[in-house]
Amino acid sequence: MKKEDKKDPFSSLKIKEFKWFLFMRLGIVLAWSMQFVLIEWEVYRLTKDPWSLGLIGLAEVIPAIAFALFAGHIVDQNEKKGMLVKGFSALAIISILMCLVTKPEITEILSKNFILYSIYGLVFLGGVARAFIIPSVFSLLGLIVPNKEKPNAAAWSSSTWQIAAVFGPAFAGFSIGFIGVYYSMIIVVSCIILGIIALLQIESKPILNPKRGEPFLNSLKEGITFVFQNKTILNSISLDMFAVLFGGAVALIPVFAQDILKVGSEGFGILRAAPAVGGLITMLIATHMPLNRDAGKKLLTAVFLFGVCIIIFGISKNFWISVVALFFSGVTDGISVVIRQTVLQLYTPDNMRGRVSSVNSIFVGSSNELGAFESGLTSRLMGVVPAVVFGGIMTIVVVLVMGVKSPQFRNLNIEKDIAEN
Repeated sequence: MKKEDKKDPFSSLKIKEFKWFLFMRLGIVLAWSMQFVLIEWEVYRLTKDPWSLGLIGLAEVIPAIAFALFAGHIVDQNEKKGMLVKGFSALAIISILMCLVTKPEITEILSKNFILYSIYGLVFLGGVARAFIIPSVFSLLGLIVPNKEKPNAAAWSSSTWQIAAVFGPAFAGFSIGFIGVYYSMIIVVSCIILGIIALLQIESKPILNPKRGEPFLNSLKEGITFVFQNKTILNSISLDMFAVLFGGAVALIPVFAQDILKVGSEGFGILRAAPAVGGLITMLIATHMPLNRDAGKKLLTAVFLFGVCIIIFGISKNFWISVVALFFSGVTDGISVVIRQTVLQLYTPDNMRGRVSSVNSIFVGSSNELGAFESGLTSRLMGVVPAVVFGGIMTIVVVLVMGVKSPQFRNLNIEKDIAEN
């Protein structure tokens, strides 16, 4: 490595816009992760019912899935920066309305149910915006970064996401205690505005879709067919989907913080940030020590250990053991994220990035909310602790089945594929 590379870790990419892309993602994900934690805390404070936390996930996942494929088609047909400006602007408006709903002077005169349903409604609208934002971000990254640098770019992009995911929940947890939910929501709006400013520093990119104007159904069929025929992509996102779906213990952290571990909002912030800290460390290491060699085995092992960590968290009655378990769940999840993002960036053609990303968001992105719903449902049926343990066990089962049934995926070697291309 050259001396100048050590001073600037982005110099190997030779793309100044990538820095602005990272700043944009930092601001938006910081806002996103903070807002979700604030919503979780406020909803559970109002209801004291784990089921209500599951409904948050359901309110976001319904529009995210319903609009995902249509959004992927629209993104592939249009300029990506413009799509993101519109999506982020919608997100800012939704967050401003969320501020109003949580303002103390307003909450004192409104009924609890009105506030609760307003929050669910705004979360639903956020899910609509997210359906367009996710494929737009994925597509824009693919246009900024050349193919040979995509594994490195995926690691840096994922690391930036994790940095925001570390500080967002932790800061939200502490800010709840110091300034309350309302003023914390104002910080969320500020972060979104900073993300938009960073986005505006990136030049508009050409539309590389040779089939512009193609009918929606034809476009949709082409995108879905591509994903299901490409077993590398399909298995990667399927594995991550089931891991997130069954291992969605994060959604129940407010219950553990308030009722089981009894550590208050500060402890809640630490618990919520622990997985992201672990993921961040993994992703930063991955920028210098790529995970491309024997990627299939590494991915399967990582998701298996993720399930183990979720089980330990579920049965733990000690705050610091719970923190450590969540930390290592983030370490293992970080490995999964880096490998999956590399697979998607490397094996997806430029003209299909929007549609492939949308299918991925249905499999993986929406499984975060479905996982929250699953956790809320199973906690009501079998109790909070058994629900978390059940999720960890099911994650392990999924890994074992895929490892046995998909030897080609188990032997995936990204490093070899890059060398051959």
